[in-house]
Amino acid sequence: MKRALALAVLVSTLAACGVETATTAAAVAELKRREMEAAKKNLETATQKIDQNTQQIMQSAQQNEEKSKD
Repeated sequence: MKRALALAVLVSTLAACGVETATTAAAVAELKRREMEAAKKNLETATQKIDQNTQQIMQSAQQNEEKSKD
């Protein structure tokens, strides 16, 4: 009887650990997904800023070139 009770406690403990592990894994996966979304947004923002700066530099160079022709 004691062995059956010990076995039942052991099984329930292991099952609880499995549930906790699965919950933790799901939480970590969600956190990583959010980090990836934030990284994508940061990359898009950086790309837009680089494009804007490139356009400004090209416009400035074009204006300087026109001024030097005069």
